[in-house]
Amino acid sequence: MKLGIVGLPNVGKSTLFNAITSAGAESANYPFCTIEPNVGTVQVPDARLDDLAQMYSPKKYTPAVIEFVDIAGLVRGAYKGEGLGNQFLSNIRMTDAIVHVVRCFDDENVTHVEGTTDPLRDIEIINIELIMSDLDMVERRIEKARKNAKGDKKYLREAEVFETLRAHLDAGKSARSFEGDEETLDLIATSDLLSAKPIIYAANLDEDTLTGGADKNPHFLTVKALAESEGAQVLPVSAKMEAEIAQLPGEDREIFLQELGLAQSGLDRLIRCSYTLLGLISYLTAGEDEVRAWTIRKGTKAPQAAGKIHTDFERGFIRAEVIAFDDLKEAGSMAEARGRGLIRSEGKEYVMQDGDVVLFRFNV
Repeated sequence: MKLGIVGLPNVGKSTLFNAITSAGAESANYPFCTIEPNVGTVQVPDARLDDLAQMYSPKKYTPAVIEFVDIAGLVRGAYKGEGLGNQFLSNIRMTDAIVHVVRCFDDENVTHVEGTTDPLRDIEIINIELIMSDLDMVERRIEKARKNAKGDKKYLREAEVFETLRAHLDAGKSARSFEGDEETLDLIATSDLLSAKPIIYAANLDEDTLTGGADKNPHFLTVKALAESEGAQVLPVSAKMEAEIAQLPGEDREIFLQELGLAQSGLDRLIRCSYTLLGLISYLTAGEDEVRAWTIRKGTKAPQAAGKIHTDFERGFIRAEVIAFDDLKEAGSMAEARGRGLIRSEGKEYVMQDGDVVLFRFNV
């Protein structure tokens, strides 16, 4: 999973990126500090994997990972190449989802490229640039469909769909909010539209506001209302505080969070948000050689989940021996779980569940 961290220049993107990845990206109080995208990977915290490691003492411990991309700041006119616009937009295109960092704090010592703090304005600037870029792509798609329709009438339907989408985008609405039947949406999905990407609004707050209650901040409330109207995720976070947490030794971080009255770090909450946004779950494999978490989409059937490990597993799938993690933990060992009859034998139509501990049987 690859998440692109975007926003206007100087809203806290690189500070947040540094904090969650400890990648050391340059961060400074001036626009366009980030030019080339910085990339960092983080392990997905999973207490279930820790428990399996204690149970098996494996040679290898492999959690799921997320890749974060810190993308150059965007300004008005990016779709026409203003600032670093063309580069910015091409970098977004390679991500699975967008984390849009929105400044929701006032600080005269931190420059804002637009001069004032106004999260809705900032969000609109980014959205319009994505939409304008999409309009260019949609226009090309319509032109190509019309040309192809001269030899094959089936392309008339494609041209009609994208003309309807063009009107939607012309109204300043993102492709993400476009409604249609499954066939229409599947057709639109064949075009890599930026404004169709799932989005998390990361509302960047000061520490006092975050710990005192984000719902008391009017800037955050406006972002929250917008996210709800779009069906997007919203995450209150303090990039500055996350940077401080990242500097602490691992054993001190939980104590620090408890002192602040926070149950989880911003990173943990961001990961949870991204899994929810993209409809992802994890299944687990365990043994003396390795314990590992595998990320799949909700609704994935057992053979396709097995294919995440190796294509031979899917091609020669026979069955999956499955136990829910909670049942395995309560039993204390796989041998005890088997003795209690807790391990199920599932076939090709089994839909994987979050936390399944699985052994795939296959033959090729």
